[in-house]
Amino acid sequence: MADTQGPQGNYDPAGSTQMFRAFVDEAAPQGRQRAAAPAGPRVGLIAGIVAAIAIVAAVAWLAFM
Repeated sequence: MADTQGPQGNYDPAGSTQMFRAFVDEAAPQGRQRAAAPAGPRVGLIAGIVAAIAIVAAVAWLAFM
């Protein structure tokens, strides 16, 4: 492996800082794409919560009748 130096001039024998920076630079555009993903799972989660509240309300209403 090549001998590299970190940002403060510290010796980095494995070059892990350079590899990490390459990984982050490569992964950055993908992160932006994921942030712009449609909110499909959120709609399902909200619908599930509303359904659960309706079921609990119906059971409570039947229990007090």
